Amino acid sequence: MTVAVMLGGIALDIYAGAPEQSEQAIGGSSVLRMSDGAGFKQTHWTKMSGTLAGRGLYPAGLDGLDYSGPLELRVTQVSSMQGDELVYALPSTPRPDRAPWALARVDGRWRRTPCAFDDATMTVMVTAVADADQYRVDWMPVYSVFTERPSRAQNGSFDWSTNWEEA
Repeated sequence: MTVAVMLGGIALDIYAGAPEQSEQAIGGSSVLRMSDGAGFKQTHWTKMSGTLAGRGLYPAGLDGLDYSGPLELRVTQVSSMQGDELVYALPSTPRPDRAPWALARVDGRWRRTPCAFDDATMTVMVTAVADADQYRVDWMPVYSVFTERPSRAQNGSFDWSTNWEEA
């Protein structure tokens, strides 16, 4: 099964350029200092932002989208959580067309292990593996984002890029 980056229901075709993806947390947080100098981090909210870009044989096909409101962005950049627990509460929503997957580390090697995903609680339950010392859950997020029509250039190929912020 091929999973493509999608923006506003448009699959970014490989001929429009394999999408380069970046994402980073943005947030309403600050470090406050107490009278003794000890730091205390206060967080009001956290969202994600990033960039999509590509260079391909064809344009990206994103000119017909309505950029006045939020659009659904389905990325293929993998998010991951790791620890010794068997239950993981995901901090972002996984793509509906690609369920989260789990791995167990046994003797220093990662191997797939079954897991179940509860979309009502955004929780992944990993099946225990004998002698595993760590577990990892991976998923591809979907975001509701604000973005603008991509910037474009054409010089032998179709170059495009756009920045996005989670709604």
